Amino acid sequence: MALPIDILANRPLSELKAPEETLRYSRHLIMAEVGSEGQKRFKSAKVLVIGTGGLGSPLALYLAAAGIGELGLVDFDQVDLSNLQRQILHTTNDVGKSKLLSAKEKLTALNPNLRVNLYDTKLDSSNAMDIMRPYDVIVDGTDNFPTRYLVNDACVLLNKPNVYGSIFQFDGQASVFFPPYGPCYRCLYPQPPAPGEVPSCAEGGVLGILPAVIGSIQATETIKLLLNRGDLLIGRLLHYDAMQMKFREFKLRRNPKCVLCSNERSIHQLIDYEEFCGVRGQSASGGSTSSIPETAPSSGKTQLTAEELKERMATSSKVFILDVRNPNEIAICRLPGSVVIPLPELPQRFHELPKDQEIIVHCKSGMRSAKAIQFLREQGFTQLINLSGGIMAWAERIDSTMARY
Repeated sequence: MALPIDILANRPLSELKAPEETLRYSRHLIMAEVGSEGQKRFKSAKVLVIGTGGLGSPLALYLAAAGIGELGLVDFDQVDLSNLQRQILHTTNDVGKSKLLSAKEKLTALNPNLRVNLYDTKLDSSNAMDIMRPYDVIVDGTDNFPTRYLVNDACVLLNKPNVYGSIFQFDGQASVFFPPYGPCYRCLYPQPPAPGEVPSCAEGGVLGILPAVIGSIQATETIKLLLNRGDLLIGRLLHYDAMQMKFREFKLRRNPKCVLCSNERSIHQLIDYEEFCGVRGQSASGGSTSSIPETAPSSGKTQLTAEELKERMATSSKVFILDVRNPNEIAICRLPGSVVIPLPELPQRFHELPKDQEIIVHCKSGMRSAKAIQFLREQGFTQLINLSGGIMAWAERIDSTMARY
């Protein structure tokens, strides 16, 4: 479902640093569904990832790469050799090192603009609310029931979305729990299984590649929440069977008698989750699993270099420049004084162009502008020149301050 609210509605958006960040996120910026506005939302967002193991590794890496401004990481474990089969944030050289320090090292190497907050502690009822409160989205990458119930309850009490994932052997699940827009984890699992009834990954094993699939789905749902776009996994449980390579979807409904998120709620604060799950005294880590036209214009030229265009612009005020890129590209960078008609709109808008004047056509690199020239010649235009290399040639050789993508 799509959310009726915007979780970043009252957040001042951070500006992108050009040209570095515009180039880094260029594949986002040219997408209509993301664009500059969406990328600013990512940069302004705060996401808490609980666990830097199997699920936390791919989802943290992809969130960092996507440009999330601030990531909080919760874990208190150390890297073990057995983790490396699936926990791709860590390497052999990290064995024995804190997972948090290992994770921060890799994430900031991937994206130096990322702010990383480390919580080297076991998440429990005494600290969960304070740790989770500053964040917009909570992503659950845990591998045990006490911490899953803890994360769920704290998210409901704090009115924050809980991006859930779990893995075991060849099977994985993902959903987004966010009352009142959909159910919470307790609506799906009112009571935990008896201790020992469901084996852990350490006991039953897990396909090393499986966390990459589920963690990537969690990262995708997080991105959609921040964009306030798309059909979220709220009220849906997505099940993945790696052995059969099949996805199945199950509809989830809120439990009208849920002890946490219904009108008949009996839980109003965090409880003792190890006792609730019957694992008092057992380990509950809370984290790790973890072509150019042949007919030439009147000037005799079919191509113009960036340097030649610069000279014309400096010596004449009558240079007509047609930019056929898409609106999201225009938002990144633009030649001064250019007329914008995106290539898909050209068949409806070519009448806006002068036939008695030379037109210099450009796009990003020169391919779409060549198509535009071909179309315009068919409509009777004769004075057309393609900017060789497009606006990227201008950015590379003329204006180094221009954002590149």
